[in-house]
This record gives sequence, structure tokens and C-alpha cells, in this order.
Amino acid sequence: MDHQITITAQESAERIDALLARSVEGLTRSAAQRLLEQGAVLKDGAAVKKNYKTSVGDVFTVTLPEPENVDLAPQDIPLDVVYEDDDLIVVNKPRGMVVHPAPGHADGTLVNALLHHCGDSLSGVGGERRPGIVHRIDMDTSGLIIAAKNDFAHLALSSQLSDHTLGRTYEAVVHGTFRDNAGTVDAPIGRHPTDRKRMAVTQKNSREAVTHWEVIARYSGYTHIRCRLETGRTHQIRVHMAHIGHPLVGDLVYGHKKPEKGLSGQCLHARELHFVHPRTGEEVTLTCPLPEYFTEVLGKLGPAL
Repeated sequence: MDHQITITAQESAERIDALLARSVEGLTRSAAQRLLEQGAVLKDGAAVKKNYKTSVGDVFTVTLPEPENVDLAPQDIPLDVVYEDDDLIVVNKPRGMVVHPAPGHADGTLVNALLHHCGDSLSGVGGERRPGIVHRIDMDTSGLIIAAKNDFAHLALSSQLSDHTLGRTYEAVVHGTFRDNAGTVDAPIGRHPTDRKRMAVTQKNSREAVTHWEVIARYSGYTHIRCRLETGRTHQIRVHMAHIGHPLVGDLVYGHKKPEKGLSGQCLHARELHFVHPRTGEEVTLTCPLPEYFTEVLGKLGPAL
């Protein structure tokens, strides 16, 4: 499978292995270096060295190996089903469950559970590893996630995700107290310049990201907030809250580096989904309660101010 990449002014003077890791979905920097060593990256018909620095107008052809066959096994994992019909299913995902198989998480995922629950009735639009998955939430984020049972529903829901009409509302506990009762963070998000596993607010190779927040309750040194996503970038709420000086409690990546309040993962829950049903055209609003880990954190914060 060949990919062609043309270098823009923003991407010039960047090491080719770093550029490949950022430009080709699922490709790590070490995997990019292996491709370069194997001569699988060409410029003007010649193999490119892994320390090559890009220039404006460079055109690279990247030959990726054929994907390995994916043998996703249905697994009888209990699901908290909030809504289900012939077109879609909405699940209240527990904290700690990975959405789809990935390196280090070959099974025990939401996809494995959905394959057992739904049988063959999952959309193929998400690809071999992500059948039915319309959007994702992080492993340590709990709450509502929607999966499509056929391609018609998947394409319709994906369109709503793209035009921001599929509403997603979260609740979180963050460090610090807010002066205002509500606000908006409008700051573009892209890959962190030096750590590909992290995201960052950046102007380079980023995409628009907008998060609306409001205060639910204030505590001494902490705030319980509600966040509504206008866009859906990777780690968006976690990055935006850290960017304005209010990292999520328990977030070891973007916040404090040690577990706190009994958590070694962000205190973030996808509380509500709002969408137009792809078949009926009716508006659907679904909610789920705060999970036990979240209410335990709130109980440790002391009295509300």
C-alpha cells in the first residue's frame, strides 16, 4: 500500500522519520525508521535516509506493508447497554476498558464485547480493528459511546460527528477554582512536538478544537465541571483544561505525575449523548449516572463552597 506525501512550508526542515510518524496513521517513529532502513520511502525514485530533513515541495512515496489479518474474537464481557435498536447501540463504558484492540491490548476490549453481543451486525466502516465504532473515548474515561450496526447508520452518525451535531457532554473534576461560571477554550490541538503519544495546544500541524465548560460545583482547590465538545480531537478536554491551568484530577499525562484521590487516570465521564437517529430522524438524548469512582473522588474533596 503506497502513500504519497508532499511537504508544505510548515513541514519543512523536519526529520523524515518524525514527519512520517505524524503523517501516517498508526505509524510509530520506530516503525518509520524501519521503513526507511528497508528502502520503503522514496524521493525521486531513490531511498531516503532516516536523518533526512524535509524541504518545501519534497514528494515522498511510502510503501507500507500489507496489514496483518486481524482475528477479532467475540468475548462474553458484560456490557451496560443504555440504548439499542437495529441500527445502533449505546454503551456506558467502564473506566479501564480499551475501545478497540491495539498494541498491548489484543483483547478484552469494547469491540470484543460488542462482537459477542451483536454478532455479525456491526458496521464495517470503522475497519477491521474498529467494527461499528463511530467515535472513541480514552481507556480511563468512562461513559457513553455509540456503535453502528450497519454502514447506513455509521455514515450518518459520522456525518453528524463531522458537522458537530452529534453532541457529547462530559463531567470532570479539575484542579483549581474558576473565577467565571462558564467559558470556552478555543485552541488548536495537534501532536506534541517531542512526544508523539501526547497531544498539545499548538499552531503547527494542528486542527481546530473548541471546548465549552461550565462550573457545577466548587471545592477547596478543585472544581467539578461540565464540558461540551464542539469538536472531537484526541484528548481534547484533558489538553484544553491543562492548557488553561486546570488539569484533570488523576491525569498522569497532562496533570500531576503521581496518582491522587485514589486515581491513576483522569476523572472524566461521558455523561450525555445527543444525536439525530439515522433511520427515524428523531432527536435522541441519552444520559448515564456518574460512576462510583467519580462520586468517591467528589466525596474526598470536602464540602462544596
